Amino acid sequence: MQSGLFPEPSPAPLYTMALVSADSRIAELLTELHQLIKQTQEERSRSEHNLVNIQKTHERMQTENKISPYYRTKLRGLYTTAKADAEAECNILRKALDKIAEIKSLLEERRIAAKIAGLYNDSEPPRKTMRRGVLMTLLQQSAMTLPLWIGKPGDKPPPLCGAIPASGDYVAKPGDKVAARVKAVDGDEQWILAEVVSYSHATNKYEVDDIDEEGKERHTLSRRRIIPLPQWKANPETDPEALFQKEQLVLALYPQTTCFYRALIHTPPQRPQDDYSVLFEDTSYADGYSPPLNVAQRYVVACKEPKKK
Repeated sequence: MQSGLFPEPSPAPLYTMALVSADSRIAELLTELHQLIKQTQEERSRSEHNLVNIQKTHERMQTENKISPYYRTKLRGLYTTAKADAEAECNILRKALDKIAEIKSLLEERRIAAKIAGLYNDSEPPRKTMRRGVLMTLLQQSAMTLPLWIGKPGDKPPPLCGAIPASGDYVAKPGDKVAARVKAVDGDEQWILAEVVSYSHATNKYEVDDIDEEGKERHTLSRRRIIPLPQWKANPETDPEALFQKEQLVLALYPQTTCFYRALIHTPPQRPQDDYSVLFEDTSYADGYSPPLNVAQRYVVACKEPKKK
């Protein structure tokens, strides 16, 4: 032991504390979410009696073949109650969605903290490269679990919902997934799926990691080389204007890869769970485009380059 010499405290314990704190908060939120789900069921059971009354009243009116002032007044009261019940249930569901969003955010913060702690932990061997199939499954899960934006009546979809771009002053957070334009080994430029590590306001540049760990590359890129990915799916049934339209030029993640390529929208999603159908630019086909391929909303962004003639 060297007298008077103390090693610098490792940052790892700080991140370990952050992990424990996140775990504790997640446990609290899961308990609150469970209570909200129970409240939803209770609210639904309570309102069911009123809905049955509405149905029976309509059946009596059909049997009597007339709409008397009595039935008109009764139905008005029943529908007023049904509307209030539906709004109460809707409010509980919105609170539940907020809890789910907070849990997902904490899980992402936890993942980043664990990743940083791993960088400072010399006692553990280097992390193995993720198998290709595992990475593709994770990307698919990320697309499937992207939340659907559900606004209140009159609300417009926010930036980063579907095809709506980020605001001009938006800065992606560490852990956010983006399309990043980088130089490939052969010198050509390509758009890759990347994760934000940091952003410097002094230089207006991002540091991003290639999501494909086989590359193990970190890139320093200007803002114009970064396109944030959507943070919500747009609902085609309520917000079709928030989706890319047929024949619009986009960048889309080619299936089973981590690279974005230019494509034309063949068909936009028709239902919330649907993917885009896109035609990738491909000179090996007579018309210059591939057959239609499905790509999730999560991995389709605007292409600022002009369409090829």
